[in-house]
Amino acid sequence: MDKQQADEELQALIAQMREQINTLSRRVSELELRVADDQTVATAPSEEELLIISAAVAAYLGVRASIRQVRLVHSSAWGQVGRIGVHASHRLH
Repeated sequence: MDKQQADEELQALIAQMREQINTLSRRVSELELRVADDQTVATAPSEEELLIISAAVAAYLGVRASIRQVRLVHSSAWGQVGRIGVHASHRLH
């Protein structure tokens, strides 16, 4: 293989890598937009939702409860706690 042929192969490889980087950059941008859209969808709970939460807390505690503060939390902790509960409820032989 001569030097000119090696240079051409190297240039072709660089062009291919640039195209892959551009494709990945576009995909990352699209994903970032989706995440931004998903985060803006979350809104404060309505009055009806607050009443439902209050009723659930009252039923659990056995006394009437008033809601002082509501925070929107973006985490996977709720899902993780749910999965732990499901796994813990299974009998192991």
